[in-house]
Parts: sequence; structure tokens; C-alpha cells
Amino acid sequence: MIRYVTGDILLSQANAIAHGVAPNDDFNQGLALSLREFSPAMYKDFRHFCQSTHPKPGTLWSWGGAGGARIVALFTQEGAYGHGAKPGRATTANVNHALRALAHEVQKEGWASLALPRLATGVGGLDWAEVKPLIEQQLGGLGIPVIVYETYHKGEPAQEGL
Repeated sequence: MIRYVTGDILLSQANAIAHGVAPNDDFNQGLALSLREFSPAMYKDFRHFCQSTHPKPGTLWSWGGAGGARIVALFTQEGAYGHGAKPGRATTANVNHALRALAHEVQKEGWASLALPRLATGVGGLDWAEVKPLIEQQLGGLGIPVIVYETYHKGEPAQEGL
């Protein structure tokens, strides 16, 4: 079941938080920056993963920290591997593939809940009207609470119903 909420995703009680990025992303804006500040170790591991494996758009990387925190980076944008290169825009195909991989990861890991923002609509540049149906199609049948943070309000806990 998908619930649309308003609040601060960093205060989520969900088992995992997923967000969209580019392979080799610098995590220097938006939710990615907040996650980098929240967990510097996660960002260090992310950079090592990207530099050693060169992940493809449409896949994901999952990280588990101390205390059970799970963060999932969905590669919704084209990567930026060259010196000074900038990540590309997100595509609906990349988002769809990454969401499918996320659904598989949720089932494999047995997570009881998942939170994510309006994926790929900020830095990724996609329209929410294109992304929302993909989330519903790929994650709606998981049988767990999927909490979508449609509107961000810093420091405000959402009514997640968990």
C-alpha cells in the first residue's frame, strides 16, 4: 500500500529510505546532501562502490548502517565519470528499471516498510506526473507500507502510519 505524506524523510520510521542519484554522484544537493551529512560513512562507501564497479543507470546500491538504518541509492540518472563531468538527467526508463530492482531488493531483504521522495523530479528533472505511476506500478503490490514524501518540510515528522 502506498501512502503519500508531507514531512521530513530523514525522520522516517521506515526500514529503508530510497532516493534517486547518478552513478558517481557527489551528493552535493537536495536529499542526497542531507543523507551525506546524516551518514558520512554511507557516502564514503557509495563513492568506493561507484569507483570500483561503475554501476549502470537503472540499478541500485543498498547500504546498511549501525542501528539498522538502510539507505538505497537508485541510479535514475546517467553517470558522471570523467574529470569535471556532470551527471545526466534522469529518464523514465532508468527510474522504472531502478524501481523494479528496488521491489526485488525489498522482497529479498524482507523489509517491512520503505520511504522515498518524489523520485527524479528535483535534480533529475522529470515531471512527477510521469514518475508517480511508475512508483505505483512497481511498488504498489509489495504488500508493505511504501511511504512517498510528496512534500518536504524540514524537521516535521510525517504521519506514516507505521
